[in-house]
Amino acid sequence: MNVLKCLREPRFTMLRSVCIAVVCVFVIVGCASLPVGDSKAQAPKNVVIIFADGVAATQWDFGRYSSTVLRQKPFVTADFFRHQTIGLLANSPHGAYVTDSAAAASAMATGYKVENAVLSVTPDGKSPQTVMEAAKAKGKRIGLISTSTVYDASPAAFSIHSKSRRDSQALVDKLLALSPDVLLGGGADYFLPEKTPGGKRKDGKDILAAFRAKGWQVATNTAELKAANGARLIGLFADEDMDFDIERDAVKEPTMAEMTAGALKALSQANPNGFVLFVESENTDTAGHHNDIASLMHSLWAIDDAVKVALDFQRTSPETLVIVAGDHETGGLSATYALKDLSSMSSSNRFYTGDAHVKMLGGITMSFKTAAEKLGKKPQAEVLDALLAKHFPGFKLDADLRDLILKKKPLDRNYYAYAVQNVLGRMVARQTGFYWGTGGHTGEPVLIGTAGPGADLFKGYQDNTDFGKNLHRLIEAR
Repeated sequence: MNVLKCLREPRFTMLRSVCIAVVCVFVIVGCASLPVGDSKAQAPKNVVIIFADGVAATQWDFGRYSSTVLRQKPFVTADFFRHQTIGLLANSPHGAYVTDSAAAASAMATGYKVENAVLSVTPDGKSPQTVMEAAKAKGKRIGLISTSTVYDASPAAFSIHSKSRRDSQALVDKLLALSPDVLLGGGADYFLPEKTPGGKRKDGKDILAAFRAKGWQVATNTAELKAANGARLIGLFADEDMDFDIERDAVKEPTMAEMTAGALKALSQANPNGFVLFVESENTDTAGHHNDIASLMHSLWAIDDAVKVALDFQRTSPETLVIVAGDHETGGLSATYALKDLSSMSSSNRFYTGDAHVKMLGGITMSFKTAAEKLGKKPQAEVLDALLAKHFPGFKLDADLRDLILKKKPLDRNYYAYAVQNVLGRMVARQTGFYWGTGGHTGEPVLIGTAGPGADLFKGYQDNTDFGKNLHRLIEAR
């Protein structure tokens, strides 16, 4: 009797059910695994994660457009997304719809949801292995870079565990215990004792000296980073966050690309099992919170330069998986057409955001953060006027916005934390069309691009926990 015909007979109902179950098991296992073949060959030896905090598709396309207009050169990241594997990540945390950076990075680092403000600790109190812990367990070298403090939410979530992202001193202690082979960025404050200039540690310990004693080279400025030639490297270039690229002192603080190049140089030494490198721009997130479109623009260009460094490395080391990803969207950015003023709702009073408006952004030479610091707790009209004239040429501050700045009042309920910055953002928006919906995060899915061994695991519309699970799968397979 034909086998298929046999299985249709009533007396073979049980056998038919067993056959179907077996087929289903093979399908599920196949979907949850690397493609058929030598999984080790299909898994990367090295992984480089370029992590753009607060960046979704809208920001990436703004980087592309502004680079074409002002830098007059292609935006490498746009070409990367165009020609490589892309996907989208939903990013809600446990117990809410809109995530913070700690919860988003934790899901991407462990494959598990956590609550906002928590670092890779699940609601039931468990601490699932992070990407960096998994890599180290497999004998891989590990590196962490951030333009924020190196113990900030994203690099911390990818490496260690804490019920609070705010416990800075304890986070630094945990980083010392983990001992990443490369650690670059800001945050010298909690590596140094209070008695040291810029230091904030209450226990008197010098963690930077502890790293040096364990064999790490130490860099404190751009020249020292470039001169470093060891396999283990720590570089802290600011007491707290590193500066926005729009006003960065190139002597004191290296670019994101320079830090990436320095990390790759160090991690490539003594490298039989490969490495995992995490490279974050926190400046894009902060610019989004501040509604600072010019600072965002320069920060996107800085990320693009780092992506180029990673891709150049991949060309000589094809066993490398390069990932470019955001964690959530910040600010609700939307370039649009708008009214020039409120004198008329006619289309003749409308303007469309374009090259001329981007060129206006190119004339801005100060971040909103620095402007707010210059204005101080009690902004004075003459100081405000001088800042605008010098650093925001061509921009006019309307009377209603001037009043809000001088009184340090927020625009609305969803502009709650950065009164001066958000109002300056509205000033720029009214004259360029780059409007913002909030001073916080949004629930917009984020874009992810991948190239190299294992890239196909990340394609399509997934949850951010899938990102973490896929990354762990690749690390375990090698």
